[in-house]
Amino acid sequence: MIIGEYKGKVGEKKRVSLPAKFREEIGEELILTRGYEEALILVNKEMWQKVAQNVIDGSFTDKNIRDTSRFLVGSAKEIEMDSQGRFVIPEALFTHAGLGSEIVFIGLVNRIEIWDAQKWSQRVEYLQKHGDEIAQEISKMSAQRNG
Repeated sequence: MIIGEYKGKVGEKKRVSLPAKFREEIGEELILTRGYEEALILVNKEMWQKVAQNVIDGSFTDKNIRDTSRFLVGSAKEIEMDSQGRFVIPEALFTHAGLGSEIVFIGLVNRIEIWDAQKWSQRVEYLQKHGDEIAQEISKMSAQRNG
């Protein structure tokens, strides 16, 4: 299971090193794409196939499906890691996430998010401040689906 929070540094040519714990869990064939809230999403090819299947199964006449497809699939890149788990973040994705010299890798069970360290700190602050409200909203949505 891909869990935890690890800090990293951005090196020359926007090269980063995936934490060893995550390398063990996620494998070597990886896809990097835009994420929400100015993060990046890193998944293995198996998980990517599930994302792609959702896009394929959706109707291209649905604007939300088209937009989601453009956002996630349109920016996706296959990532090649070296023997030390390092890879280069493509310029467009680096810019999308507004990454600086320090980043944070967040393990979210089946995917990894990559955040600029300062933006992640702000997001955690937001989550701490609004956690109760978010939990209540999720609870309401769950009740509606199950009711």
